[in-house]
Amino acid sequence: MNKLLALLNVVAWSGFWAFGYLALTASPADSSQMVIATILAAVGGGIGIIAYLRLVRYCEQTGYAKAPKRAVPEQHRDAS
Repeated sequence: MNKLLALLNVVAWSGFWAFGYLALTASPADSSQMVIATILAAVGGGIGIIAYLRLVRYCEQTGYAKAPKRAVPEQHRDAS
């Protein structure tokens, strides 16, 4: 499952960059091509972010990556 997530992450980010480039270099006269490329780039970016965050969560749970330091609620109380 994690290899599938990693593959999805790579493909999604590739789509984001490819379609983003097409959206930026499209002729202003051809607005439909620009809009479709922008939508596909946004979808690729969104899927890429979701896949990346799931991979990070998996790596933290399995111990492959260190979990971030989180503050304990008692540390936030006022000393007064």
